[in-house]
Amino acid sequence: TNVIESAWKNNVKRFLFLGSSCIYPKFSPQPIKEEYLLTGSLEKTNESYAIAKIAGIKLCASLKTQFGFDTLSLMPSNLYGPRDNYHPDNSHVFASLIKKFHSAKINNHPEVICWGSGTPKREFLHVDDLAEASIYFLENISSDNKLLYDKNSNFTGIINIGIGKDISIKELAELIAKKINYKGKIIWDLSKPDGTPRKLLDVSKAKELGWNSQINLNEGIQKAIKIYEKELEEKIIRN
Repeated sequence: TNVIESAWKNNVKRFLFLGSSCIYPKFSPQPIKEEYLLTGSLEKTNESYAIAKIAGIKLCASLKTQFGFDTLSLMPSNLYGPRDNYHPDNSHVFASLIKKFHSAKINNHPEVICWGSGTPKREFLHVDDLAEASIYFLENISSDNKLLYDKNSNFTGIINIGIGKDISIKELAELIAKKINYKGKIIWDLSKPDGTPRKLLDVSKAKELGWNSQINLNEGIQKAIKIYEKELEEKIIRN
């Protein structure tokens, strides 16, 4: 909020706010349209994060409405790629699975334990696609565009950014294991939470505004694994 307010007070030409698909209700209809914001309760495990993001979206929209502040809010799906967080305890699912299967392979572990049932579905966007989308919308789309307003002509500025396809966590785990060539057993720990059942973004607005993702999941997984292995090698050399 300090950054947003300072940008407005100092006459920043254009401002881009990055939100998250977590802003939408836990049981949103699928795929999730931008107008579903605040139509239901949030997922409890990321409620605080979502509320913080929603506050940012609303602050940007209010500054646009009251003062003409030139701002857009992009809502990306789950991100992965270079510089991801591979911490053993607090990494997100994509990075966590790469780390688990890579470690299991090099240490000859007979099984890998994954959280939950594996049934929830998630949409994954390569971080390079989000970077490209950020530049594209800043350079090409005016905050006066009619698609950034709701049916009552109120400015929202929200644009979903994703690939428009999702995959179950179980399928993702099996795909990453295959790419890493891990042949052990995958165990699902049902005592761990699943979270939101499904989070597939409706990206039709982004497409109508002229942007499409370029990196498919198969290509993205391969890239992510290679980068992880390279970063691991560099870390070993440094130590």
